[in-house]
Amino acid sequence: MLDGLEVTIIGAMGAVLTNPRALGLTPGQLGGIGSCYVGGAVLGALVFGWLTDRFGRRRMFFITLACYLLGVTLSAFAWNAWSLGAFRLLTGIGIGGEYAAVNSAVDELMPARLRGRISLAVNGTYWLGAALGAGATILLLNPAILSVNLGWRLGFALGAILGSIVLTLRNFIPESPRWLVTHGHPKAAEVAMQHIETRAGGQGGQAKKLTLQPRESFGFSLILPILFQKYRSRTVLVFVLMAAQAFLYNALFFTYALMLTRFYHVSPGRAGLYLLPLAAGNFCGPVLLGPLFDTIGRRIMLTVTYGLSGLLLAGTGYLFLHGVFTATTQTCAWSAIFFVASAGASAAYLTASEVFPLEIRATAIAFFYAIGTAAGGVLAPLLFAHLIGSGSPRAICAGYIFAGVLMIIAALIAAWLGVDAEQKSLEDIAPPLSAVEP
Repeated sequence: MLDGLEVTIIGAMGAVLTNPRALGLTPGQLGGIGSCYVGGAVLGALVFGWLTDRFGRRRMFFITLACYLLGVTLSAFAWNAWSLGAFRLLTGIGIGGEYAAVNSAVDELMPARLRGRISLAVNGTYWLGAALGAGATILLLNPAILSVNLGWRLGFALGAILGSIVLTLRNFIPESPRWLVTHGHPKAAEVAMQHIETRAGGQGGQAKKLTLQPRESFGFSLILPILFQKYRSRTVLVFVLMAAQAFLYNALFFTYALMLTRFYHVSPGRAGLYLLPLAAGNFCGPVLLGPLFDTIGRRIMLTVTYGLSGLLLAGTGYLFLHGVFTATTQTCAWSAIFFVASAGASAAYLTASEVFPLEIRATAIAFFYAIGTAAGGVLAPLLFAHLIGSGSPRAICAGYIFAGVLMIIAALIAAWLGVDAEQKSLEDIAPPLSAVEP
């Protein structure tokens, strides 16, 4: 939710931040600030991912959120492009750390039969944050209500307020019993399980027994051979899924306000209004299609969602080139694309968190989030800001088609290397590294 809010706020503010009465940024500087945020997320994921596996999911919840709160609060007081870029970098570090901690905890605390739909729905709340940001910018960026140089600052303050509420809610999340037992805390794991079962109103079912030899941490000398030798095909799969969806989303959402204002002459204060249907489509996709990942299966649904969204995006680029769209119909086309693409993107995080052993789960999520986002997310805002700045519909069409081709390639990889993880326990998908052969 916080990530969705931040990406939307900076996207909707794009045109306002180029105003000389605000910060007077150029389109290139705006793209660079977007890349600072994404780069910070990459760094935060790598650092906090390893710390999450080492010190626990719950503890990192509070540290990463504190980092986010500091960065977003400082962003409200930025005075030029360099200061805003630095503060967005810090904000991104906190958000990147969140992905590893949250996704590993969700998978380890949910029943196998529901894990897919719940993981997709939780990741889909990104778009609730996006809707909140879009709705807020309609008021905050309206010069009749607030001055140009005040509204965008209050937009960042909104993130600080929401983050403070989330900080309070974090107190109700238990530590993962799986993490506790594999790190030598069986009594604490038993207490956590009893607490969960009591609140759930029943007892867990029978599961096969494992003998474990707990270890405090697993170094990269052990992690890298697991990723690149034992689970090589899964590594390729997750990297491609992450990179393709990161390129698509960061390309469009960091620059959508510039698209609307430059090509459809939408006023900067109304740009956020057009994001509301996009957010609705993106949120409804994972919620409505999520159950199919538990029934039809991961492999088939990944192939369908990535492939279909790629075809639709390429088609949208072609229609844009020929001047078919208005601001409204362009938004409707994006909404249809993202209804499908959002389910696939959320499933990429699900795949990264369930196909590797428990002891390196958060590290694996962080690793693939980092390299996938670096490959697709850092380049995309810079590239599309340049394409839009050129004013050439042909260049923008080529960018859309390129992003669509990446999604189609990811669909083919999913059909080939996908893991049929539906309805299976995490330990059956990837046995713990601390498991001892009977």
